[in-house]
Formats: sequence, C-alpha cells, structure tokens
Amino acid sequence: MLSGIDYLVVILYLIGIMLLGFYFKRFVHTSKDYFLAGKSLPFWAIGMSIVVSDIGAQDFVGVSGQAYRFGISVGNFDWIGSVPAMLLGAFIFIPYFWKAGVYTIPEYLGRRYNDYVRTLASVTWIVFFAFNLGIVFWASAKLLNTLMGWPYWQSIIITALVVGVYTFCGGLAAVVLTDVIQMVIMFAGGALIVILGLHRVGGWDGLVDKITAQGHSFRDYFKLIQPVDTKTPFPWTGILFGLTFVMANAYMIGNQAIVQRCLAAKSEWDAKASMIWGAFLKMFIPMLVLFPGLIAIALYPDLEDGDNAFALLVTELLPTGWGIMGLMFAALLAGLMSSIDSMLNSTATLWTKDIYEKYIKKEASDQHYLIVGRMATIVLLIFGVITSPVSQYFEGIYVAIQTFLSFFQGPVFSVLMLGIFWRRTTQWGGLFGLVGGITVSALLYAFKGYLFEIEDPFLYVSWWSFLAGLVIATVVSLFTQPHPEERLYGLVYRLADRKPSVA
Repeated sequence: MLSGIDYLVVILYLIGIMLLGFYFKRFVHTSKDYFLAGKSLPFWAIGMSIVVSDIGAQDFVGVSGQAYRFGISVGNFDWIGSVPAMLLGAFIFIPYFWKAGVYTIPEYLGRRYNDYVRTLASVTWIVFFAFNLGIVFWASAKLLNTLMGWPYWQSIIITALVVGVYTFCGGLAAVVLTDVIQMVIMFAGGALIVILGLHRVGGWDGLVDKITAQGHSFRDYFKLIQPVDTKTPFPWTGILFGLTFVMANAYMIGNQAIVQRCLAAKSEWDAKASMIWGAFLKMFIPMLVLFPGLIAIALYPDLEDGDNAFALLVTELLPTGWGIMGLMFAALLAGLMSSIDSMLNSTATLWTKDIYEKYIKKEASDQHYLIVGRMATIVLLIFGVITSPVSQYFEGIYVAIQTFLSFFQGPVFSVLMLGIFWRRTTQWGGLFGLVGGITVSALLYAFKGYLFEIEDPFLYVSWWSFLAGLVIATVVSLFTQPHPEERLYGLVYRLADRKPSVA
C-alpha cells in the first residue's frame, strides 16, 4: 500500500498532467489544432509519444503476463515486430501520408481508392479503438486493485476522468507533450523494477537457474525464436509471416494512433526522423516489460493469473516511505494514460473527419467540427468504461489486443501496400480486397479448431487474411478500370512529388 509521501508524489503528478492539458487548451482554436496540433510538432516529441502510446501500462501488465506464461519469445513483438517496420515507414510510407496533407489513414485510402474503402477502414479502426479502450481500462483496474485495493469499477472510472480532462482540453498537442513526460517516468519506473528484481533473484544466472529448477524448459522460456512445435503461441513461422511481414507493418504504418503523430510533424524531415527516433527507443522496451514476467516466475511460481505478475512485483520489491512506490505508481498511470489518450484523440479524428464530416454534416464551420471531436472524446470514454470487462474472456490482456487486431490488420495493409506500390490497383480491387480479407479473417476464427493447433492463432490469421486481401485486390484490379494517372499524383510510388488530386 502507498504511504503518505507516495500519495503526494502521485497527486502532484496527476495535478501536473492536468495543468499541462489546461495550458495547451489556449492553443486549440481550430479542428486542425485539436487533431494535428497545427502541424507544429518536432521529431523528438513525436518519437517519444509513439513509443509511449504503443507501450503503455497494459503492456507492463500484458507482456509481463505473457512472459510469465511463455518466456522471452513475446519480446519479438517489439524487436522484430516494431523496429524494421518503423524504419520502413520512415523512408517509404510516412512521406506519402505527410505530403498528401491528410488527417487520417482512411482519408488517404479514400483518395487512392474510393469513399467505400475509406469508410470501411475508418469504421474498423473506430471499432477496434473503442473496444481496445475497454481493455486498457481493465488493465488499469487490475493494477489499481492490486496496488491500492480499489474495486475494479472505481479504478476504471477514476482513470477515465483523469485522462479525459487533458485530452478533451488540449487535443493532440497536449497528448504528445504529456506523453513525453510519461515516457521518461515509465522508463525510470520500469528500469527500477527490473534492477531490483534481478538483484533479488541473483542476477541473470540466478534467474535462469530458478526458472529451470521449477521444471520449465530453457528452450521454451529463454529462446527468442521458437520452433514450430512450441507450446507457446509464438512459433517462428507465425513470428516471421504473421508478425514480421504483416502485423508489424500494418500496426506501425497503417495504425491511425501511430501515424497521426507523424502527420502532425512540422516538416517532412521531422515526420521521418520521428519514426527513426522512436525505433531506437523501442529497442529498450522488451527489457522493461518482459523481464518482470521472468522475475515473477522465479519468485512467485504459482500465480493463477500471469497478468498480476507486474503489480505483485511493485508491491513486493519497492521500499515504502521514500516516495519510490508513488513514483512507480505514477509510471504505471503514465503508461495507462498515454495509451488511452492516443486512442481517444485518434478515434475522435476518425469519427469527425471520415464519418461525421463526410456523411452527416458537410461544410459546417470549423468550430462545429472542433466541438464534435471533443464530444466524441467523451462518448468514447463512456463506451470504453462499459466494455472494459470484455478482456476477461481472453487468455491474457495482450492476446485480447492482438486477436482484435488480426481481424483487419492484414487486409488493410494489403490494400495500403498495393495502393502505394502498384498504380494499376483499382478502386474496386481495393474495396473487394479489404472486404474479402476481413471475411477470410472471420472464417479462419470461426473454424480455428479445425485449422490450427494453437489456441490463439492470431499470427496465422493475420498472414492468411493479408494474402487473401492481396490476391483478391490484384485479381479484381486486373478486370476493372484503373484511375487516370493524374488522379494518383502524390499518392503512388514514383508519382509522389506531383501535386495530389483530391477526390
């Protein structure tokens, strides 16, 4: 439990973050200020925000939980599954999006294909973010229940209120700048747990000895690349095809919450550099989020739920009465809030720009769209709170997130990749590829018991749905009329430097 000085640290942190959000409210005068920070953000802030919005407290909880169950192979999701994709995005995809002057990835797809593709892509991301909010809220409840003894619903509501205030007030600028502070706190807190934990178990050698002495196989727990017959959900085939080729690229290049920050960069150079800087920082993440899971195996081998491992380490390893527990608690809150604020702002952008402005009320005043964006933020908060118990029905929080993503990431990335690199791809090829790929994902999950030997085959689902989207889009494009070349200016490889034609 927290002492008086710990509470003081946490309270000062929360007050500081909320004051920062109120401060940035004075700079939000237009919808562009709210959704894209007036295109004024520097690369270093964007890169730090990308990392902390992608790796939040749900990853401290979920990844350490997966490491508790399966070992270090979950680290592939940050090393192999992020860094190459971020570098690819920096040099190939991000410049196209930034030059096009779009607010959202679906808006780019709408210009490249048609409004049907834009709407479907936007709706899928809105649905994902809305339910993912609930998962993150549930992660916060697990942490607060373990650390503070608070009931789950009380923890969820407090988290929603705090993060909602500064996101509502300051928009993307407040989100990114608070993320910078939150990343520093997260890194410091995570490193402290790892250092103290390794000291408790006798260093790396002691950690290995304690885990293998419990009967766990060294191959299963300490090999990054797992064989096909592994007991974990992360065989090398799934990691290579599902993660490296599809999910990583789709997440880092086609995810609105990630790319929106790059779209807000003050220059094309800053947009590129932000991804490179973020990739560098990403290389340190697995050491912070999966090592606690391994340490927990050595210290507490009989936990019923691995997702409780990190919170248990916090309560058992950190000294009380020095404010260190409060600092760690602030770090966990920082991770939670950085994930929630990014989803809130991105989903509000998708709803306002791709749905509301496009279909419900066209050509309204800019102030009207600013109000709609802020109201969408409130509605999303409420929805996230209501749906938070959904993650109970999955084997771990991390698997829940990846399963939701695998329904549509492969198909979205297939039409995104074809749209940029193959100018012959038609609007109907893009539409049928997206619809067909998502349909294949649903069918694969419906019959997973007959098709896959593992319980959670999201890596394989991502790969096969990506291939399905690629093949369907290619075949349909060969039999339908492509756009004239001038329609593709600024949107397609080798036509990027020509002035884009807005659909």
